[in-house]
Amino acid sequence: MDVEKIRADFPALQQKFNGKPVIYFDNACMSLRPRQVVEAMDEYYYKYPGCAGRSIHKFGEMVTEKYEAARKRMARFIGAKDEKDVVFTRNTTEGINLVANSFDFHAGDAVLTSDREHNSNLLPWLMLAKRKAVKHEIVYSNQAGSTFDLGEFERRVKILGDKLKLVSMVHTSNLDGYTLPVKEIIEIAHRAGALVMLDGAQSVPHRRTDVRKLDVDFLAFSGHKMMGPSGIGVLYGKYELLEKLQPFLVGGDTVQNTTYDTCIFLAPPEKFEAGLQNYAGAIGLAAAADYLDKNGLDECERHETDLNKMITDGISGIKGLSILGPADAKLRGGIISFNIEGMFPHDIAIMLDDAANIMIRSGAHCVHSWFNAHVMRGSARASLYLYNTKDEAATFVEKLKEIAQLA
Repeated sequence: MDVEKIRADFPALQQKFNGKPVIYFDNACMSLRPRQVVEAMDEYYYKYPGCAGRSIHKFGEMVTEKYEAARKRMARFIGAKDEKDVVFTRNTTEGINLVANSFDFHAGDAVLTSDREHNSNLLPWLMLAKRKAVKHEIVYSNQAGSTFDLGEFERRVKILGDKLKLVSMVHTSNLDGYTLPVKEIIEIAHRAGALVMLDGAQSVPHRRTDVRKLDVDFLAFSGHKMMGPSGIGVLYGKYELLEKLQPFLVGGDTVQNTTYDTCIFLAPPEKFEAGLQNYAGAIGLAAAADYLDKNGLDECERHETDLNKMITDGISGIKGLSILGPADAKLRGGIISFNIEGMFPHDIAIMLDDAANIMIRSGAHCVHSWFNAHVMRGSARASLYLYNTKDEAATFVEKLKEIAQLA
């Protein structure tokens, strides 16, 4: 993988502030976009700005063809059996909410999540518990608090028995970069008769994810974390399960016909895509998938892990610094979440930005529940992608050591 060649595709990286280059380490929040993605979206707006599936003129036919090609491309990207398994959403959050609000839950049913869930995979279940008296239960990490407790998960699954309808868990955590043993989780859940949904926001952009090999029932992910546009995402579902879900949002393009009293819904995925869609977003997302496949997700994953190890080794001797999650960088992918005793995470982020345009995230990372449970205010988080370099990693280590001396 030629990182310098890749970087040339990203105009945002060509900028300088105060004479210094940009070091973008906030990829877990939002990735940068290459020219190829923006150009694909511009082509829609400039050349065929029509409505897919509605108008039969030339613009309408062109955008319909491109939109459905994008659906096929995303199905291929995640190893789905058919493009009908792919529902376009706004983001991971909407995908999870769609399942939470469309699944046939009844009072007394149970949903099981982990203790490191993003708010987007926590709040839908909290709201569902209030609305339908569905039990929301949590599997807590092992005593060290850094890895998933598979034994405890299996025990909880057995206790819940046939009341457990859905296991909904993060694939790779945005908290610390740890990837859950989802293959084993899925096998255990399926043996108990439960379905599994994965929050793939941090996994799909960084590692090869094959839904059929995993045998996962639902998978949600976002475009803005994989170099695609914001406001576009995907919910994958096994088709026979999508058929059973009731539409969450309804309106134009979800029905075959209506009267003043009745309606006949279209088949999936159309019945879940109400209203005029983000056509440019879907086309841009397909271009992002092309870009990732061209450069190789396996190579991307190795590159991020190598940079993580380099940074972890470099900062491990800083007095008062603690890293969240497993000590082994290989288990944290491209994320280094940390705290320095005596310093607020936001202060660390501001000083890195001021010192060398190093852009990181600070705060609770939308995992407030985990930080509250561990009586922590949050953390500073550096997150990497395929366009980051060893020189950037070295600069980060150098500046962080200087900042730590101020604690």
